Amino acid sequence: MRELTCLRAQIEAFAPYNEQEEADRRQMLADMTVFPDLLTRENATAHFTASCWITTPDQSRVLMAYHNVFGTWAWLGGHADGESDLLAVALREAREESGLREVSAVTDSPVSLELLAVQPHEKRGKFVPAHLHLNLTYLLEADPAQALRCKPDENSGVRWFSPWEALSATNEACMRPIYRKLIDRVALYY
Repeated sequence: MRELTCLRAQIEAFAPYNEQEEADRRQMLADMTVFPDLLTRENATAHFTASCWITTPDQSRVLMAYHNVFGTWAWLGGHADGESDLLAVALREAREESGLREVSAVTDSPVSLELLAVQPHEKRGKFVPAHLHLNLTYLLEADPAQALRCKPDENSGVRWFSPWEALSATNEACMRPIYRKLIDRVALYY
């Protein structure tokens, strides 16, 4: 539980942007009290993930990947897999999933949080039951001149979109309000 102390403090200090974030923040804190292990996928009910909203320095573009499992353009990110520093997870996933060599955090604190319902699916030949991602999103920045590459076991495309193109590129209706919220929030950090 000690490894969750800093993460709990970060979630407690988070200033919700809207009603969804306030409700999800309360639930995350409640889950941290109830569940002994939220940092690994061994908890089949819920576990922590980190996502990243990666913009260019002038905020004119957002980096998205075409996710193989969900068949849509989406933000980058991944599971905590035992790591309690979710910013480090977001930075690692950004590099792994995009090929970016240089990516940096605009702020050390999450810019968004949300409970994400994950539908049952198959990944790497294994069935994954429905569960919740307790997700913290970090605002990252990268130079768009850097080379990009796919991570074939996870995505089949990585490219820059204008923020509004990114919003319409996803075919997950449940993600559009989250991306819209992130588009609005970016302005607060520049």
